[in-house]
Amino acid sequence: MYLFRLAGDITHLLSIVVLFRKIRTTKSCAGISLKTQELYGLVFLTRYSGLVIKYHSLYNTLGKLIFIGTSLATVWHMRYHKVVKQTYNKDQDTFRHYYLILLCLGLALLIPRSFTVIEVLWAFSIYLEAVAILPQLVLLQRSRNIDNLTGNYVFLLGAYRALYLLNWIYRFFTELHRVLWIPWVSGLVQTALYADFFYYYIKSWKKHEELKLPA
Repeated sequence: MYLFRLAGDITHLLSIVVLFRKIRTTKSCAGISLKTQELYGLVFLTRYSGLVIKYHSLYNTLGKLIFIGTSLATVWHMRYHKVVKQTYNKDQDTFRHYYLILLCLGLALLIPRSFTVIEVLWAFSIYLEAVAILPQLVLLQRSRNIDNLTGNYVFLLGAYRALYLLNWIYRFFTELHRVLWIPWVSGLVQTALYADFFYYYIKSWKKHEELKLPA
């Protein structure tokens, strides 16, 4: 187990806890993009499609089941919970996320690690995760004022990806000595998408102000 990877997994799990705390305690999903949550659900379902075929460890299996289960549960709450669904910002969450799905599927078919079903699905999930946050960031820019739980959730998601990038760099110098192009490039793109949000998040935290993103 690598330190940066463990820290990334913990941060990712914390982001899910923060999101569920927001939805379950406030009975509200205001400021949360259903489009992004649907994309993450698709990411986990395709990335862990080999779960029933190959067993790695209890930690690995539980982690995968938690990510799949929580992502699907979030989508269910936002779509079908009689109270939560009424707080969904449908008029502002209009990013056409199916274009991202088609784009990433095309990339996965053209540039996989190898041309097998599992590897194509894995590549698709990596590409899609890199851009899955876009509907959420667009929604936050439109809503402008962001509550603490939503801001913390997005920040933790970005921190998780940054920590995974550090893990890959560490492994490059200590173990692999080769560039893993698909996760490296996708991870860099994903981290770059968070850069603007990180700036305003840290700025608001230092000044003890409400988080706002420019339109």
